[in-house]
Order: sequence, then structure tokens, then C-alpha cells
Amino acid sequence: MRIYNTLTRRQEEFIPYEKGVVRMYTCGPTVYHYAHIGNLRSYIMEDILEKTLIYDGYKVKRVMNITDVGHLSSDSDSGNDKMVESAKKNHKSVMEIAKFYTDAFFDDFKKLNIKKPEIIEPATNLIDDYIKFIKTLLDKGYAYFSGGNVYFDTSKLKDYYVLTNHKEDEMVVGVREGVENDPNKKNQADFALWFTKSKFEDQELKWDSPWGLGYPGWHIECSCISMKHLGEHLDIHCGGVDNIFPHHTNEIAQSEAYLGHKWCNYWVHCEHLNDKNGKMSKSKGGFLTVSLLEEKGYNPLAYRLMCLQSHYRKQLVFTFESLDNALTSYNKLKNKTLSLTNEGVLDKTEFDNYKNKFKECINDDMNTSSALTVLYDVLKDDKLNDKTKKELVKSFDEVLSLDLLKKDDKKIDKDLEKYVEEKIKERNIAKKNKDYTLADKIREELKEKNIELKDTREGTTWSKIA
Repeated sequence: MRIYNTLTRRQEEFIPYEKGVVRMYTCGPTVYHYAHIGNLRSYIMEDILEKTLIYDGYKVKRVMNITDVGHLSSDSDSGNDKMVESAKKNHKSVMEIAKFYTDAFFDDFKKLNIKKPEIIEPATNLIDDYIKFIKTLLDKGYAYFSGGNVYFDTSKLKDYYVLTNHKEDEMVVGVREGVENDPNKKNQADFALWFTKSKFEDQELKWDSPWGLGYPGWHIECSCISMKHLGEHLDIHCGGVDNIFPHHTNEIAQSEAYLGHKWCNYWVHCEHLNDKNGKMSKSKGGFLTVSLLEEKGYNPLAYRLMCLQSHYRKQLVFTFESLDNALTSYNKLKNKTLSLTNEGVLDKTEFDNYKNKFKECINDDMNTSSALTVLYDVLKDDKLNDKTKKELVKSFDEVLSLDLLKKDDKKIDKDLEKYVEEKIKERNIAKKNKDYTLADKIREELKEKNIELKDTREGTTWSKIA
């Protein structure tokens, strides 16, 4: 497998630290709100990566954190903890908020066929590990106590910006949204490892430490959680491009200062999902969730297909028109694969030929678009019998995870189907005659029967509301 490594800024052959085994860490959510579909694009990419490695025969041990403390509302270690803000807004405890949104996050995983990581660790579970880690950094001279907080001293490193390829004078205040000057820091690039009560008096979650009652900074959790479960040598670390700086930059700094050697060999980042206003963001409000797409009548796997049609390192612009196109493509693809029979004998030569083509694509820095082309080529190949096609679809779907051979559980009543189709025709005539009052009345009549209509460029589709 070849993969683009953010650390070296080039595509490289993947070679794990231990033969046949991959230690993979993926940054998890800050569970103060629902994940939006932009967040989930990164997790789809990570899912494809893990499943590709498994497809190639590797044993993958994957760890993900759950940030339930320490993630502040700005990148300069200022503002409130996002978890605390959400708890206050919803009149719940931080732990209640964390559980609710963690459950919602993994519900989205299920809907998008994203494999749940083998190990999931909430940040609040490892407080003793953080304290031990910080003590070591202080003893080694990589950290200092100032203004009630413990900071990492970036000036002690030869190349703090190794992941970003920036120069120090380029990383100034204002480069990222919400960055402010912190007078407690020796250097503006320094970052907090531990906050004490001198920082925020109203912090709900606090723990005793050698530096006072307080809580850990955001970056420390990923280093400690990774080392606890994956050891001192990490093969792959994933995340969105917005994690590169400062989060992943700070992880490298503190981890390698603590260990005294290189920590992670491959850094893999997924580009943004943008809407018409730019990067999709929770802080801007009005973002799209998987549940909202479902309410609008979309199958979540149509969104997964939309992501796979583009390369993960290219920015993807979301529009409902593009999602409509993906849904149409998905339905056609699903109908085609479900029509395959078990007739014929497996053609091993052609099976291996197409499987190798698929692997070449997916192993080329996760080129899912080309991999989908191989799938379509299989379905169009008149020389292949249905048995061989079906086995190839089954094999490819181990990575694509589009449920291509899974029959829908929902059985549509034939009388209901006939009734709805007649109503759609009646509504189309009303719209053609510009009788929009009648058209709206028909829509509402169907909605009362738990039938939702969706107008697309290809015509009106309908779905049953659960």
C-alpha cells in the first residue's frame, strides 16, 4: 500500500513497525454536540483506510479517544471548555452531555457503515497518566509552570513545526480563528498541558495534581491514550486537516520529548467538506447531520458514496444537488447488484484479475473513485457470469461498505405503493397547472400517512418515515 504522509509531504510505501500488525490512532470527537457530515467525512476516510489494511491481510489495532474534557473554544488555550459550555446550555452535567453525544456519534457510525474502533477511551479515564506524563516533561526541562498552568516549552525543540513545514514567524496570532495572546506563555507557540483553578473557577470536572486542582489540556489526552494501548511506536495517526495545527503538531512535540525518539511514522489527513459558505463548522451553526439527511429522505449510504466518489485529500463541496446525484447513483448501483443471481461457476481467473485491479486502486493512496470504476466495469462486463460478478461485489464491499448485496428490510405494501404513485401523478399534474395549493395539499396528505416526498431533477421520489 502507498499512502500520502503529511509528515514527509509525499506518497510513501506503507511499512508497519511490526510485520503484519498496524497500530492506528484516530482522533475522536469532542462530544459537546452532534457530529456534522463534514466531521464524518474524516471518519469515512479512516474507515476505508482500516478496511483496506485488513483487505491487504494486516491485523489492525485501532484506538480512538473521546474528548469529554479539556478542549477549549480557541486554539490559544483560552475560552471555556466546550463540554462545560454545552452542559450549561442544556442544563445537564458534563458527563450526561458526554454520554448523550457519544451515543449519537456511534449511531452515525452505524448508519454510515463505519467500523467502530477496537478500543475507545474517554479522556477522563486517564488523569493519572496525564499527571505522570507532565511530571516527566517538567523533569526533562520541556515544560514549565506559569500563571497557575503547566505549559510545554516549544523553544526546546529543534523543529516544532515538522508537521506543518512552517517557520516560527509565520505562525503568528490571528492565523487561526480565535487565537489570542496569552501573557503566561514564554513563547506564543507554547501550549497548555494542565490548567489549575486559577484558570477557570467554574470548571465542573477537576482533579488533584501536583500543580493544584485542575484539569488536562486537550492535546495531552491523545498522546497518553495512544501510548497506553499502542505502545511507544505508532504506525498511523489520522484526522482532519484542521487537526494538523496545532493539535497534531503539539502531539508530536510532547510525545517525542517524553519518549526521546520518533513516535509516529505516517500521518494521514482528510480534507474539508465545504458548503456554499466555506468549511462546515459546528461553531457557525446550521450544520448538517446524518439524522437531518435521513429526515430529508436520504439514505446515509448515499452520502458515503458521495465521499467515495472524490479523493479524501481533495476538498469536497456539499450541495443537495450533488447528494441527489449520489442517491440516484446509489439506487441504480444497488438495483444492479441485487439483480445478480447465483448462476454460473466462479471464474477464478477473472475474479483474481478484477480483485487485483481493485486492490491496485485502493492501495494507491485510497483512490476510491478508481476503485468504484472497477466495480462498474465488473457489472458491465458481459463475459462475466452472475456468480463471478456477485462474488467480486461481495469482495469489494468489504472495503466500500455500501451494503451492495443487502436487501432492504422495509417491505413496501403493494397497495400503498400504487396509492402513492397515483398521488404523485396527481400532484405533478397540479404543479403543471400551477395549482400549488392542491400540490401542497397532496404532500401534506401523504405526510399524514408517514410518506415523505422529495423532488429531484430526475422526478419525485418517496420514502416511508420511520
